[in-house]
Formats: sequence, structure tokens, C-alpha cells
Amino acid sequence: MTREYIRTLYAYNRWANHRIVGSAADLDDEQFTRDLASSYRSVRDTLRHILMAEWLWLMRWHGSSPKQSELPDFGKFATLDAIVDRWGEIEAEYELFIDTLTDARLKENLSYRNTMGEPYTQPLWHQMCHVPNHSSYHRGQITTMVRQLGATPAVTDFIVFLRN
Repeated sequence: MTREYIRTLYAYNRWANHRIVGSAADLDDEQFTRDLASSYRSVRDTLRHILMAEWLWLMRWHGSSPKQSELPDFGKFATLDAIVDRWGEIEAEYELFIDTLTDARLKENLSYRNTMGEPYTQPLWHQMCHVPNHSSYHRGQITTMVRQLGATPAVTDFIVFLRN
């Protein structure tokens, strides 16, 4: 695993997140918040979940393992603009973190606790590969929700990113 691979993976993740946000921007407020009985009910709630998870993993890599009771109130991100603004800050923090990495550091084990306080230890590169994969999973859910709402979702496939 190399820093350059991680840099590419996170450039893809940022690109895909921006594209799915673009799909959400085509929705009106009612559609954006409509309960579609998915894992995170609405497009807005699913975007907030992705945002929260990306923030949480970054905190772990900085040595903090917030518990469930210590998580920020992501409910305050009620609008797409608020989500986009916070995501921009997190993306900038990711860039700074990736800039500090070495190939050797990626292979080192990193311990953290999940939000329930349970301890885990895995190589940093495993954790860093998980984040874009997790985000892709939920972007897929948003794709389905956008279709259910009668709109056209963005294509977010990794291979499409690489072709650009």
C-alpha cells in the first residue's frame, strides 16, 4: 500500500461525494428530507451519515476515539449547503493528513475504539481503504433514493473517475 494509492482513492471519494451532492441539489426540500425507509431514511440523513463517518475516522487517525455520547450533533446540518460547507472542511483535513503519510506509516497498526468503546487494532491502510468503501455503499443508497424520487442520480463509479 502506498501513499499515492491512498491519495488517488481519496481524490475519487471527494469526486464521488461532490457528484452525489450534485444529485441531491436537484431535489426540492421535501424530496431531500422525505422518509424513504432506507438505512438513514432520507437523502439528507444518508449524506449526514457519510459526513459523520468520514469525520469520525479522521478523528481516530488523530488519536481520538469519540464515543456515541461524544459525537457532534450532525442534526444541525439540516440543509445541503450546511452539509457541503462542513464536508469541505473535512476534505481539507484529509488532504493535510494524507500529506503527512509515508508508505511505512500506512502499514503500521493503529488502535482505536468504536463508538461503543470496543477496542480494535488494524493497519492504517485497512482503515483508510474502509472509508471510501463505506461512503460508496451509502452513495449507492442515495442513488436508489434519487431514482425513487424521480430524479437522475450521478454516476460515481471509480472507473469513471479514472477515465476523467
